[in-house]
Amino acid sequence: MEDPHARIDALEMRIAYQDRALDDLNRAVLEQWKQIDSLTRQVANLIDRVREAEESAGTSPRSEPPPPHY
Repeated sequence: MEDPHARIDALEMRIAYQDRALDDLNRAVLEQWKQIDSLTRQVANLIDRVREAEESAGTSPRSEPPPPHY
């Protein structure tokens, strides 16, 4: 039979490792969410700019029929 103190020490080491792994994963997820939020804002800004450019051109390319050679 194993020494109970050795088992407790092993369990404490595993918990410490798991706590560190969870902290590392949480940091990675937080960074990814920040990046996703930033990219989402950039896409929204680009969509707005494209709409403004379409409006200033007077027509929307989506509303025009395709050229006859298509």
